[in-house]
Amino acid sequence: MIRVELVKMLRRPRTWVTILMLNALPTLVAVLLAVTDIGPQPGEGPPFLSAVLTDGTLFPLAALAIVLPLFMPIAVAVVAGDAVAGEAQAGTLRYVLTRPVRRTHLLVAKLLSVLAFVLLAVVVVAGVGYVVGRLLLGGGDARTLLHGVTGVSGASLTSAQIVQRTVMSVLYVAFSMLGVAALALLLSTFTDSPLAAALGALGFLIASTLLLTLDAASALQPYLPTRYWLSFVDLFRSPILWRDIVRGVLLQGVYVAVFLGAAWANFATKDITS
Repeated sequence: MIRVELVKMLRRPRTWVTILMLNALPTLVAVLLAVTDIGPQPGEGPPFLSAVLTDGTLFPLAALAIVLPLFMPIAVAVVAGDAVAGEAQAGTLRYVLTRPVRRTHLLVAKLLSVLAFVLLAVVVVAGVGYVVGRLLLGGGDARTLLHGVTGVSGASLTSAQIVQRTVMSVLYVAFSMLGVAALALLLSTFTDSPLAAALGALGFLIASTLLLTLDAASALQPYLPTRYWLSFVDLFRSPILWRDIVRGVLLQGVYVAVFLGAAWANFATKDITS
């Protein structure tokens, strides 16, 4: 069952169209940076921002930051929202469960398929960002290659450190999206409409983002799911500032556990009529 769901996800045109659309905006930004002077010039503005926008090897970070606040969550919510509700809408869920397949096994297979999409999407965005960045922005000047890249805290980072921390950033972003996936999967077990499940998850995330801007919600802000999404930038400090990164991982872990537990409890006991 797990293999079937993974193959189904990889063979769907929607999967690759979604990933293509995720890469469209970062690619457009790279093109604009290459043909215009809208970005800070070397030696101007924050050193790390200048390096990210002028050194193609660092552009994957810019690509992730561009898609993370809105486009990546939409893609994940659409895919996860369709996991169970899509089968129900098509009228195939009841027939799938008439086979000797336990509901828990089916839900786990759906979950792993969604997780595979999340990791695939994040890795492709970072990979395309690297290729596009190198082609359009170059690989940094000789001084950068010799002395390294100036990080967020002002200290230089070597090429090996940049590679290591970029990989860590990819994993952190992927894990941050698991909360979105778990919520959309939960809603997918309550409705026969994939669109309703996706919109419900997105509505929750939009509310979280808005609350982050309100001083009156300061007591809630440390617990909002979107609070630490961009904390991967702290990986490029020297030394790494782990506080918000650890908090982000723990917070997403709690959301994933709660939402997936609720999804299992609902799906394992609900009457399947579709």
